[in-house]
Amino acid sequence: MSELLVEKKGHVAVITLNRPERMNAISASMLRSFSEQLLALDKDSEVRCIIVTGAGKGFCAGLDLKGVSDGSGIGGAAGTVGMTTLDIREAPPVVLHEINTPVVCALNGGAAGYGMDLALGCDIRIASDKSKLAPAFTRRGVVPESGGTWLLPRMIGWAKASEIFFTGKTLSAEKCLELGLVNKVVSASSLMDEAMAMAEEISGSAPLAVQATKRMMRAGLSEQFPDHVHHVFLQILPLFQTDDFKEGMMAFLEKRDPDFKGH
Repeated sequence: MSELLVEKKGHVAVITLNRPERMNAISASMLRSFSEQLLALDKDSEVRCIIVTGAGKGFCAGLDLKGVSDGSGIGGAAGTVGMTTLDIREAPPVVLHEINTPVVCALNGGAAGYGMDLALGCDIRIASDKSKLAPAFTRRGVVPESGGTWLLPRMIGWAKASEIFFTGKTLSAEKCLELGLVNKVVSASSLMDEAMAMAEEISGSAPLAVQATKRMMRAGLSEQFPDHVHHVFLQILPLFQTDDFKEGMMAFLEKRDPDFKGH
């Protein structure tokens, strides 16, 4: 059974973490394959949005701690097979941040540790009412190792992030919504429909413009305002030359929905 499933539906690609018997805990082999799939889909001009979700009851229980404890998984001698050349820049949380294709997390269940960092690394989160975020890092004697300490303070501020990380308390779906960590909470039965509806709505926008917008939002996290405005200007000039820009303008004037082709 494949640990990672990939399915394309029109302009939307769905990646499913597929170890339901382990609550989709991340194995050593999944680290590389997840990044490879994300990078491949980001280069696919037909894919305009990616959905990441988990099989079964959980989204992702984090790194496979069972493998860690018996020496066969991540951190164990046997678990390093195939990972000795893994560059941290190719790790899934970094790839999620760096790719230009929008990523929607369909948070179907618990996301703990590394799984929470993966969820936070997506651009949009739609949560099942049965989902939860479990920042249990300090309860296990470690730190959020995969981007959480960078992401969470920027999302909700220093004080709230400190409370969550230092106490390690589990956050319900409704608490996540209250804090702004998820965009919406829906019933478990409608989760994938809601995520697909969001992904298809995103796919209806001009893909080159969406990708450029994501790049600029990412750059804006570290740029000074005048530099950022200059950077945005350099991005918009080539967009003016695209067929999609012309189509967007014509659709506006003709009062109809645009039909973007991605060029």
